[in-house]
Amino acid sequence: MTDGAPQPWQPHDRPAGEVRRQPVPTGLARDGVSLTLEVTADQEVTAEVVSVEPGVVEVRLTPAATTVVRAAWQLPATAAPTYWSPDSGEHRGLPPFWRRPRTSALEKGAPVGSLIDIADRAVCTFAAGEGVRPVAVRTGVVEETGDFGFWVEQTADPVSELRLRLDLSGRHFAETLAGVADWWSTLYPVEPVPSAVRRPAYSTWYTMQQHVTAATIERQVGPAAELGCTMIIVDDGWHSTDRGRGYGLVGEWEPSPAAFPDLAAHVAAVHDAGLDYLLWYAIPFVGRRTELYSRVEPYLLTFREHLDAGVVDPRYPFIRTLITDRLSRAVTEWGMDGLKIDFIDQFAVEDPPPAGPEADCGSVTEGVDRLLAELHDRLRSVGREPMVELRQPYVSPGLWRHASMIRAGDCPLSPTQNRQRTVDLRLIAGPLAVHADMMMWHPTERPEQVAVQLINTLFAVPQISVDLTEQTPEQLDVLRFWLAFVTEHAAVLQQGAFRPTRPDLRYPLVSAADADLEIVGRYAPLPIAVPADRRLIIANADPSTETTLVSHGERAVLATVRDCRGQDVSRTELRLVPGHQIIDIPVGGLLSIE
Repeated sequence: MTDGAPQPWQPHDRPAGEVRRQPVPTGLARDGVSLTLEVTADQEVTAEVVSVEPGVVEVRLTPAATTVVRAAWQLPATAAPTYWSPDSGEHRGLPPFWRRPRTSALEKGAPVGSLIDIADRAVCTFAAGEGVRPVAVRTGVVEETGDFGFWVEQTADPVSELRLRLDLSGRHFAETLAGVADWWSTLYPVEPVPSAVRRPAYSTWYTMQQHVTAATIERQVGPAAELGCTMIIVDDGWHSTDRGRGYGLVGEWEPSPAAFPDLAAHVAAVHDAGLDYLLWYAIPFVGRRTELYSRVEPYLLTFREHLDAGVVDPRYPFIRTLITDRLSRAVTEWGMDGLKIDFIDQFAVEDPPPAGPEADCGSVTEGVDRLLAELHDRLRSVGREPMVELRQPYVSPGLWRHASMIRAGDCPLSPTQNRQRTVDLRLIAGPLAVHADMMMWHPTERPEQVAVQLINTLFAVPQISVDLTEQTPEQLDVLRFWLAFVTEHAAVLQQGAFRPTRPDLRYPLVSAADADLEIVGRYAPLPIAVPADRRLIIANADPSTETTLVSHGERAVLATVRDCRGQDVSRTELRLVPGHQIIDIPVGGLLSIE
């Protein structure tokens, strides 16, 4: 932020080559100081600034010919303890500006970030309007001044300009990120996802690892359906009897005759139990121990020694056709309802080899986009919309048209991480259904702690991954109650107005609401405001049970407390008075105020 000429950048931050620097006033201001971008390129850049709404603009930077364009700006880093980005992981403080830039592309990440103050207001939320091609982003504290620096860099041309959305409206950070997702949806329009992807799922991964067979799966589908799951996701292991956790035998994608002697009949049995069926594929890999490997070896981007598999190059039509033919069989031949597509980020290879004459794409990213589009078209050829799961860190809006749901990255037995990752996804997932990482627990786990895991992922679709035939009656009660709860309230939990708090503290309170109901997930002993105009449900995942309610008026309400199994603890008329009141909510239980 400047009031006049742009401030100088640190010496090590000089763009490569001869550059022109030009100031671009945005019309935005914070604390009475105007925000001006410093635009650098090796040629003149035409700048257009369009006001979107108060405090929000879209900036379009168009060079006369193809070149690298960078837009940079700074803001005072006052009372702003958090920088949010899709790949910030466990770190939610302020990074130094000198750290290495991160690059997002279709295969990994998304070009968006938000500097957030201690009151959950976005000091500055920004995003680039590019979900396929690479975008480099550098952000962090400029140590010499105490400012927070931003720059966004992209190869642009007269058609594919660098487009930026800048939000200095001072709204809650979730509102500004929802605005980014809405903006991206105008650039990458998609159809609504199937409603089935918003209902609870059963996953084989943590339960069975690679030890999957038709018999072990069918043993789970009846209990899963009875508890409220409507989908089963069969993970690694179905294609081979190898149990070494490597990928030396992936790529041919034939079912193991020993484990799945008649895969189509097995799928039909799962359907008869009432569950949809998704099958896992590690899409970039062909294992060194397959017969296919010698055919694809000339078309590898790289070889992953620790995985015993090569990463194939989607710039070649031969590779795309090979993958599409093999993966589409799950739907077109075996009768499945969709795919779990894994490891898209592995296509993001540094310094890929030069493409040969058979390639028809200028970049690996373009090849990945074509591959996923061709696969999606093939899957749709059966006459219904396929269900396709992706996961973190491939979160680009350019992938929305190829998928229907996105799952949190692996975090077994880590409810706090599962909460943080699902909330992060909810903020920018656009039309996709957000799924939690698969939930597992020790066989002797207390029912309350099973409920704690479910409450930590309350605002996403739960995936369960334990042996349901070995659960105690109390554990099953917990699953039955909470899966019914998230199914009944899916519209509010997954698509209502979403409002997480304090990203620097990993979201200790999260809420979602519509006109009639607000649901709050309580993960720390913080006070909760009682809305005056709608019902309130509080789900408690914190060890402290004394919950402070804040009311701004006086009225009588019906307060119902249930435990982790959904059994009534109390049902009383409660008189709310202005100020604070304390009510006890069991761990893993909930309070409903009518």
